[in-house]
Amino acid sequence: MKKKLHQWHSYGALIAMIPLLLISITGSILVFKVELDMLLMPEKMAVAESSPTTRLSLDSLMARVKSAYPDHEIGSWEIFNDHHRTDTAYIIEHHTNKWSKLYLNQYTGELLSTPVGLSDNLTDWLLDLHFKLLLDANGIFLGAIVSIILLFLGISGMVLYRRFWRYFFTLRVKAASRILFSDIHKMVGIASSPVIIILAFTGAYWNIVEVIHEVEEHVIKTPHILTKAFHNPNISFQALYESNAKTIADFEATYLLMPYEPEMNITFYGKLNTSNPLNSNYASNINYDKSSAEVVSSQDVRQASFVHVAVDSFRKLHFGHFAGLASKLIWCLLGLSPVILALTGLYLFWHKRRKRVANIRYYCKAAIL
Repeated sequence: MKKKLHQWHSYGALIAMIPLLLISITGSILVFKVELDMLLMPEKMAVAESSPTTRLSLDSLMARVKSAYPDHEIGSWEIFNDHHRTDTAYIIEHHTNKWSKLYLNQYTGELLSTPVGLSDNLTDWLLDLHFKLLLDANGIFLGAIVSIILLFLGISGMVLYRRFWRYFFTLRVKAASRILFSDIHKMVGIASSPVIIILAFTGAYWNIVEVIHEVEEHVIKTPHILTKAFHNPNISFQALYESNAKTIADFEATYLLMPYEPEMNITFYGKLNTSNPLNSNYASNINYDKSSAEVVSSQDVRQASFVHVAVDSFRKLHFGHFAGLASKLIWCLLGLSPVILALTGLYLFWHKRRKRVANIRYYCKAAIL
């Protein structure tokens, strides 16, 4: 059974090697996505030091975006109140379902960019490559399969080397290349397998959820073409923003999702000051009726079910955003382990195959003689 598992482990790695390399490299880079965006686009992402200390109202900010782009509707809005990072507005062009985003200074109301596609910036393109392999819906499905294979590789590797303490510190540098590569493969695999399993499981979950969403939205029902806003124009989003804390104490809004389809309502996602480091910035939410602005429902992560808390934790677990710079560096480095495992594993597979072919030729020659 161990021999059979080793074969499946090898073939699984060969089948998924190319997409795994792409996902691994891009994922390690994307651990520092925000930092890279701030470095590459400071004029768009960074709040000017001379800016006022108080945010303008959401109503005012949204009105400025609508005034500049009247043929678009606001689909969602990233909210920042740290005087460090600018807000991001996501807008949808009428009659197309085409999403774009633009940056604006939430303290001055200045629009800092023109609308760009969701994959036009470098790190957004890398995210598309990481999540969809640049293949849109087909890439989401392929990514789900690759994530499942990676999960199998991580688990099977732990089973194959379950007595890891025997091999972990074994690195025979002066031995034959096959033995050295085998030691490197085992050492890197043992060290990275817990993180690889976390990355694979969370990645597979998101891809599978997105596949289901794509089927529901584009196969089961016809996508809605946006031509106008669905919410009551008299609603004050700033008033809702300020009233969030009355529904959930200490609620700090981080994201506003607008009703861009008829059945949707207005939803604020936000964070709370909790003892759980894995709670994300979107762990809690408040739903408002798009016509009356009355609270429809709310979800406080402190009172949420285990399933909700666990699924929410996938955000920080996948990209290592739960223990500051230390966890990011560990995730970045161990996220690259599939590259080393692929190179060493490919060499071991080639060496074993070459030896097998040589043995077959030897026996064939001996039989002829």
